[in-house]
Amino acid sequence: MVHRLVVSYGQPEDPAAFDAHYRDTHVPLTVQLPGLVRFTTGRPQSLDPSHPAPHLVAELDFDSEEAMGAAFASEAGKAGAKDIASFATGGATMTHYEVTEVHVSR
Repeated sequence: MVHRLVVSYGQPEDPAAFDAHYRDTHVPLTVQLPGLVRFTTGRPQSLDPSHPAPHLVAELDFDSEEAMGAAFASEAGKAGAKDIASFATGGATMTHYEVTEVHVSR
């Protein structure tokens, strides 16, 4: 089973500075997490204009919740967590869950 962490970053004060820091500093820290098996990012768009979308969403996959916990207890995990405060001026919301695949037959 896959255990997924989703990080939703709110709208930053300076989007260009956020993007540069995320790309040049935070991504290199994140890819060092032990046990990380997949890391994706995307720029969501809201279907409802009255609810603004996050600036960026990142998904980090691990083999288990325990592997995720170990990753964030590691030096790389601590460095990444500390780094968030230096660029995520719009805040960051983190959720995690066990991924369940739903098979679609057509």
